[in-house]
Amino acid sequence: MYACAKFVSTPSLIRAGSRVLYRPLSAAVVSDARKAESASLLAPQSTVASQQQVAVRGFQTSAVSRDIDTAAKFIGAGAATVGVAGSGAGIGTVFGSLIIGYARNPSLKQQLFSYAILGFALSEAMGLFCLMVAFLILFAM
Repeated sequence: MYACAKFVSTPSLIRAGSRVLYRPLSAAVVSDARKAESASLLAPQSTVASQQQVAVRGFQTSAVSRDIDTAAKFIGAGAATVGVAGSGAGIGTVFGSLIIGYARNPSLKQQLFSYAILGFALSEAMGLFCLMVAFLILFAM
């Protein structure tokens, strides 16, 4: 196990892998192809193959990481917009209760209507807060 870890973490392999992460793909592929041709004459075939494998794997990991971050943003924004549906249900409940209350006691029309407007405003505010959080997740992070 120690011998295997020693082979994987050699300084030349680490330098080759870290250089690939900040260079464009075209430069990395062209220079690795040139290195492979010159190194095949000087080094055994297994060392050359392992350096090329590190270069390809580093590029794939960064692209996959970016895709996962983008997917997480969309999932988070979608989860945050669920509150907007709750706001719609809350507004429907408020005005449904207003109609039922008015049907039971028409003399309290003004007081019931002021309570309904207050309930509507609070429910709508919560929906707008959820929408704001969704936009923050999408565009601010």
